[in-house]
Amino acid sequence: MNIKITGSGSYIPTKRVTNIDFSKHSFLNEDGSSFAYTNDVVAEKFLEITGIQERRYVSDDLCTSDIAIIAAEKAILDAKVDPETIDYIIVAHNFGDVKKGTIQSDILPSLATRVKHGLKIKNPKCVAYDILFGCPGWIEGVIQAYAFIKAGMAKKCLVIGAETLSRVVDVHDRDSMIYSDGAGATIIENSEAPGGILSYESASFTYDEAYYLFFGNSFNTDHDPDVRYIKMHGRKIYEFALSNVPKAMASCLEKSGIPIEKVKKVLIHQANEKMDEAIIQRFFKHYKQTPPEGVMPMSIHKLGNSSVATVPTLYDLLIKGDIENQSLSKGDVVLFASVGAGMNINAFVYQM
Repeated sequence: MNIKITGSGSYIPTKRVTNIDFSKHSFLNEDGSSFAYTNDVVAEKFLEITGIQERRYVSDDLCTSDIAIIAAEKAILDAKVDPETIDYIIVAHNFGDVKKGTIQSDILPSLATRVKHGLKIKNPKCVAYDILFGCPGWIEGVIQAYAFIKAGMAKKCLVIGAETLSRVVDVHDRDSMIYSDGAGATIIENSEAPGGILSYESASFTYDEAYYLFFGNSFNTDHDPDVRYIKMHGRKIYEFALSNVPKAMASCLEKSGIPIEKVKKVLIHQANEKMDEAIIQRFFKHYKQTPPEGVMPMSIHKLGNSSVATVPTLYDLLIKGDIENQSLSKGDVVLFASVGAGMNINAFVYQM
């Protein structure tokens, strides 16, 4: 038996926010001072570095668990499975449910519990739990599902990555333009079909790197100092990712026994176009090769960085034929990889 992704689903929020929509924002430096240049220049530099043209935000009535349920329903339908036969529901997120207009995260009960409740699953042996692992959370959930199935502890798992970062950003920090909302879900189960998960790699770098992403004060010094927002040391993250992610990807690929020439696609966390391109370049350079054209599908241009949701959403869009000039076929080898808060890195090699 092989362990495969048998169904996928995603939720793309309906509210489209373009870079132009930030033209009236009051962006500030870390010390609270104003920029020496206009927001038009901010937007131009931002697009050049990140590749993000627009992003999606959830409507005011939705929270992270709501969109996780929607993505899960689609994945279950796609896999044609009975929800009552699911052994584990693993929900990757980082901030819980943050309702519009509030400043408090709600994770009681867990988001996985809310998803199971929303799916109306009665089976008490369907275990539901959350995983907080930064942006690599969905991949880590897949690795855990793989381990459960491999150990005979489960036959079928639902793994979801969902986030509403629009609710936890500092509107005075230009980095807020990176973040977006979304949800992606997959069914992982035993399959008689060939292929599946061939190898995996996972690591946490915390000695010097633990606080590269953190919760901090608004750059607007008039704001309540007890209210915190997502913050990051962008340059440090860039350098860390460029140094460590290609190594993890190469290690994972070598464990699989698959030659680099057979890798059809690399689905990497959609964090920053320039950073992702640099990672791919360095990864293929390890094998003294250049990346084949189209090897790295991208969704960041229109969807932004939705943290744990970027990779499963990208996979679902790719499988459903919703990414222009990109496709996957039976037998294709795909390398999944991510990096994020923690600092955590992971990857797995998958054969369609």
